[in-house]
Amino acid sequence: MTNWIDVIDENAIANGENLVVDVDGTDVVIFKIDDKYYALEDVCTHDGGEIASGILEGDQIICPRHGARFCVKTGEVKCAPAYENINCFPIRIEKGRVQVKDNRWD
Repeated sequence: MTNWIDVIDENAIANGENLVVDVDGTDVVIFKIDDKYYALEDVCTHDGGEIASGILEGDQIICPRHGARFCVKTGEVKCAPAYENINCFPIRIEKGRVQVKDNRWD
């Protein structure tokens, strides 16, 4: 079973911002929207490019390369040219720390 991994202090980013962290060798982008945290693998499923530098509109991130859109809350693809969802990671706050769980192999 995979353990929870401390990634950032809960006050490290403001609403509407994101930060890329390493989770077991995988780049994961942490988003903060309306005081809630979300974690996605930092990769566009269209071409493998990073998505963290894209534009955040509401709860969607727009890939900076080709404009694919993904729901930050679920990783669900919302607009072509991507057709596959992004891996979404469980996230929680524990003792003032944001923690992520890489459950891809559980």
